[in-house]
Amino acid sequence: MPSQTGGRRDRANSFVWRYRTEIAASSSSVFSTLAAFPLDSVKTRMQTYQYNGFLDCVKRTYRTENLAGFFRGKSTLPYPAHGFEVVVRRISFSIYQRAKYAYSGWVKQNFGYDIIQHVNRPGTYPNLWSVACFGAAGATAGSAITFLACPFELTKLSAQVSVLLAERAGGCQKSRAVASSYQNKGTLRTMANIIKHRGILGLYTGFRLHLLRDTLGTSIYFMVYESGKQLGTTFAGDSPNSNKLAVVAAGGMCGLVSWAMIYPIDSAKSIYQRNSLLHSRGEKVDPAPKIEFFKRHMYRGLGVSMSRSCVVNAIFFSSFEFIKKRIKEDGKPKGAM
Repeated sequence: MPSQTGGRRDRANSFVWRYRTEIAASSSSVFSTLAAFPLDSVKTRMQTYQYNGFLDCVKRTYRTENLAGFFRGKSTLPYPAHGFEVVVRRISFSIYQRAKYAYSGWVKQNFGYDIIQHVNRPGTYPNLWSVACFGAAGATAGSAITFLACPFELTKLSAQVSVLLAERAGGCQKSRAVASSYQNKGTLRTMANIIKHRGILGLYTGFRLHLLRDTLGTSIYFMVYESGKQLGTTFAGDSPNSNKLAVVAAGGMCGLVSWAMIYPIDSAKSIYQRNSLLHSRGEKVDPAPKIEFFKRHMYRGLGVSMSRSCVVNAIFFSSFEFIKKRIKEDGKPKGAM
C-alpha cells in the first residue's frame, strides 16, 4: 500500500510539474477575470454605443439592466470557469512558453547565443535578441489562439450588448427580431442563434480584425512584460522572478501599453461585430470601419480598458509567477526534464 500511495503521489507531482504553466495560467485567470469583468462590459458598451463618459455608461446600464447588466457574458462556456478567458489564456500561455523556448533554441543553434540563459542571468538587461524572441513568441500565441477565441468573444460581445442591440435596432422588424434573439440567453443558445442567423462562419465574423489585434497585441504584451520584469529585477539587484514589485509593475504595464497600441483595431472589430449581429445570412452588413489611429472616436472606452487591463494583468502575473515558483520549490520529480 505505501508503495502504491507513493506511486500515485509521484505521478501527481510529475503531472503538476509538466503542466505547471497551464495550471498557473488557469488558476490566475480565474482570479483576475472575476476582479475586472464589469469593466470589460463597460468598455464594450462604450466602444459600440455613444455615452457621455464612463459614469454615464455605468448609470444607464444599472438603470436599465440592474447589476446583472455588468456581468452579461461572464459565463461564456457551459461550465463555470469565468468563460473563455480562462481557456484562452491557458492555451495562449502554453503556446507562448513553447514558442519562446523553440525560438531561443533556434537562435542558440544557428547563432550560438542563448537568449533564455541571458534573461535568467542576474544583472542583465533586455537586448534585441530577447525582445525579438518574446515578440515573435507572443505573435505566434496570439495568432494561433484567434481561431478559438473569435467565436467565444463574439458570443460574449452579443451578450454584453444584447439589450442595447434590441433597443436600438431601429424600425426594421427583422433586425429587431434578430437582435432580440440574443437577449438573456446562455452561451450555447446564443451560439446556436448566431449560427441560425449567419451560418457556422458567422461565429468568425470580424476574424481578420481579431487576428490582427491578437497577433500584434500579444506580441507587444509579452515583449513589455518580459522586458519590464527583467529591468525591474536588475534595477532592484535581485535574481530573476524574485522581485514581486517588478512582476506587478511589468504585469500592469504590459496591459496598458498593448491596449494603447491596438485599441483602434479592437474598436473597429467590436463595431463591425455589433453591426453584423443585426443581420441574417445573405444580408449586406456595413463594412468594418476604417482603423484610424489618433482619432478620438476610435478610443472611446480606452481609459476603462486600460484600467481593467492594468488590474487584470497585475493580479494575473503576480498569481502566475507565485504559483509557478511554488511548484518549482516543491521540487522537480524524478525523471522530469
